[in-house]
Amino acid sequence: MRRFFVLLLLFFIGINGICFAEGDLWDNFGDQNVYGQKPVTDQEFEKALESKQKKKKNKNIPKGESFQQSNETEIINKKSEELPTLLIPLTLQVDANQTVPIGYYQVVAEKNNNKINLKLYQSHYLIANIPATETNDDFGEKTITFVKLSQYSTKQVRIIFGNIDFNAYAIVNIAQQEE
Repeated sequence: MRRFFVLLLLFFIGINGICFAEGDLWDNFGDQNVYGQKPVTDQEFEKALESKQKKKKNKNIPKGESFQQSNETEIINKKSEELPTLLIPLTLQVDANQTVPIGYYQVVAEKNNNKINLKLYQSHYLIANIPATETNDDFGEKTITFVKLSQYSTKQVRIIFGNIDFNAYAIVNIAQQEE
């Protein structure tokens, strides 16, 4: 009797196992059109592969009057967007009303009506607007965009500035310290 129940149990488990297997990927085993695809020959496959490789090679050729920028030009353009920083180690007297205290400044040079002004910023605040003189001298600098401060005389300093558009310099008085 036990054997009969064991065989009956195995029979029911086998039937239920077949029911659970319906609707899975094995139902399509051996069918060529499993996902709506049709079989291709080796020659058709090679032909399709060659056509895709040819399109990739021709992708980089410019059409008509298109312009492609070189890597060097891209680096120069990104560099010009960055503002050069100037360290001023002593207080400067721009004019009777305007002094520049010790600190770091970002320098923006503007050219309006052939007049150049060096604008010194800290954060987004304009600290000083210094008139400058345009020159063709690059001051022996190796970079395109630069700003430096150097001693001009015992009472004056020279600020040199250069970018892609022009080079300029300004001579500024050192503020007299009250004793």
